[in-house]
Amino acid sequence: MRSPMGGILIFILLTLLGTSQSATALDAQGWFEKGNRLSGQGRFEEAVEAYQKSTALNDLSPVAHYNLGVAYKNLKEYEKAVTAFKKTVALEPTNMDARISLGNVYNRLNRWEDAIAQLNIVVHREKNNAEAHGNLGWAYYNYKKGPPFKRLVIINLKKAVSLFQAQNMPEAARATQKVLDEAKAKFGYETTG
Repeated sequence: MRSPMGGILIFILLTLLGTSQSATALDAQGWFEKGNRLSGQGRFEEAVEAYQKSTALNDLSPVAHYNLGVAYKNLKEYEKAVTAFKKTVALEPTNMDARISLGNVYNRLNRWEDAIAQLNIVVHREKNNAEAHGNLGWAYYNYKKGPPFKRLVIINLKKAVSLFQAQNMPEAARATQKVLDEAKAKFGYETTG
């Protein structure tokens, strides 16, 4: 005959083992939240691992793929960032933050045509997005596969400068103005100088 104390010990032991196992086995949301904490601490390599585990458990989460792309971008692993941002856009085509991020990474990779495609969508849907206008102007400025898009370079960079100034972002406005002045000089337009 078993003693009641032995049954209680087995129950306690099984309960502790079950609690310990569930505490270490995170679900997709748990891994996502861990990735966010790690990203917030600047621990991007570890954040990538957490986001990868989250997307492995739930491949249909656009925000997990987006944050994975941001972590890769912070690590300067741009091709991997492209893959994550493209997945975000595929899951959520109206996510303009993902399209801006994808366009910006394409700019970093000198993939001007791809950057133009993404950033054009953004500036047509969010007409007052300074970052999108600035980066679109930059992509047009560097595009070399056809005739230069002189007018589109100037229009987008001017719009970005104006928006950055209106949003009290003087450093971004100055940096964009510098590119605008360079483009105007190159294309034979009058500069602000």
